[in-house]
Amino acid sequence: MPGSNRKCVCVIDGQGGGIGSTIIKRLKLVYGESIEIIALGTNAVATAQMLKAKANRGATGENAIVHTVGHADVITGTLGIVLANAMMGEVTAKMAAAVSSSRAMKLLLPLSQENTIVVGVDRNPLPHLVDELVGEHLDRLLSDR
Repeated sequence: MPGSNRKCVCVIDGQGGGIGSTIIKRLKLVYGESIEIIALGTNAVATAQMLKAKANRGATGENAIVHTVGHADVITGTLGIVLANAMMGEVTAKMAAAVSSSRAMKLLLPLSQENTIVVGVDRNPLPHLVDELVGEHLDRLLSDR
């Protein structure tokens, strides 16, 4: 976010916030306070769970997501965060468009309850996907820390 020297990573999740919480716990373990983690929930329960996982800040809903992703360096979550009406309708078209249009690098986990298949992607369990997200892709993006 503006005024901070740390890289800003937005973690977006909905429904129960379990996937976002898993990502945040791993980020905290690896990066500690060297990055700013912002939890963006499509609903209050998801935001609360991600804040319990020790996100630095959190916000809920369409306007919060649309506004905040414009300031992010990295955005992460499941594939659904770029699909309008994903997560049983919790991801609005405005949210999906804002995430897709953000200048931030998007690191998306290929998990989806939608009628979407990403061809060429292996189906790995969540812990393995989070390890790859943090240990390989995010580390490369934040290597100047």
